[in-house]
Amino acid sequence: MGVVGLIFVGTLLLGVPIAFVLGASALYYYIFIGHISLDMLGQKLYAGPDSFVLLAIPFFILAGELMNRARITDSLIEFSGVLVGRIPGALAQVNIVASVFFAGITGSGVADTAALGSVLIPAMEKEGYTVDYAAAVTVASSVIGPIIPPSIVMVIYSMMTGESVGALFAAGFIPGLAVALALMILAYIYAIRYHHPRRTTKLSIHQVVTITRKSLIALLMPIILVGGIFSGRFTPTEAASVACFYAIIAGVFILRTLTFRDIIESFKKAAISASVILLIIATAALFGQVMALERVPTTIASWILGMTRNKYVFLLLVNVFLLFMGMIMETGASVILLAPILLPVAVKLGVHPLHFALVMLVNLNIGLSTPPVGVCLFTAAPIAGISLERISRAALPFITADIVALLFITYIPDLVLFVPRMAGFIQ
Repeated sequence: MGVVGLIFVGTLLLGVPIAFVLGASALYYYIFIGHISLDMLGQKLYAGPDSFVLLAIPFFILAGELMNRARITDSLIEFSGVLVGRIPGALAQVNIVASVFFAGITGSGVADTAALGSVLIPAMEKEGYTVDYAAAVTVASSVIGPIIPPSIVMVIYSMMTGESVGALFAAGFIPGLAVALALMILAYIYAIRYHHPRRTTKLSIHQVVTITRKSLIALLMPIILVGGIFSGRFTPTEAASVACFYAIIAGVFILRTLTFRDIIESFKKAAISASVILLIIATAALFGQVMALERVPTTIASWILGMTRNKYVFLLLVNVFLLFMGMIMETGASVILLAPILLPVAVKLGVHPLHFALVMLVNLNIGLSTPPVGVCLFTAAPIAGISLERISRAALPFITADIVALLFITYIPDLVLFVPRMAGFIQ
């Protein structure tokens, strides 16, 4: 296992894509230590993503692509402006609130950064905000995307741990809103200190009704999905396919902004994005079997329990560890590798499994905005036209706000468990 660990760390530091890092490490073990034939390796690779639950991933990605190409971003931004446009730092507040609504459509932080950033970063710069600040707000608020349902990373967590996808979706609402509130408070403080602009004129009732009507198409999508799942009308996987159908109907026949070419391009982009995620799942499953054979989870669990048996100290240690892992590894891969190891320890110490799931997922999603591998940083930097170093520095205060929200989620379990309990997922 020492050589396997060296291969893993070495390839990771060289910038090799995480799927190949996991695959190369596992390949060495199976060929030179386990002496398993390549035919068996193929079967093991296939078994990783061979799950009905995982069908939700390409469908949710496709639904997000279709809604993006239907150009619903503008209506969501306008609606967010109605809600928070008169608060100091209005466009920063709009950016954050729009991320909350957009989260209910794509379930992806990168999609949030790309769609909202391309509109709001130039708009904020035009209003007098610094481009660094505009990009930082966009990146930090994109963390909300995978927390509020639907969420692709929650589907992956469900596959790895057996936790109900519906319960995970229900548990994500309040944590997502808590992150949004923390960011809005910080944006308000910045607005007061630096005299950021806000809208001073009142909107007429007619304007409010018009903007709300335009945004209903986008707002109905998460309501249909979440309502269908919670009512038992369809499974999360079926909900993902319903989302695609809804996106096509809305884009082609209602909004009339989605062309046949857009649909084809959406399918292509979704296929590429989903294949990357599923390849990571396949190789991570292979690597996970290596760890199981070598009893790595048991060893780590014993080591943690040897350090502390206090669940509050354990959660603090886990948060520090996961924040570090979020900085160096892709979120989905971290979930696949770490959830089966850490969850049993958490449950043994008395942490509710659903509570621990959200602590882990919120924590790792913060990694989307942290260097060196924060994918939202890489997405926002070219949009803003600034270096990765500049955007990383500007994002630090907002990442701190994300971490403050994470601590509330960690030590107030009811923030996570209230909605699942009301929905009947837990007692």
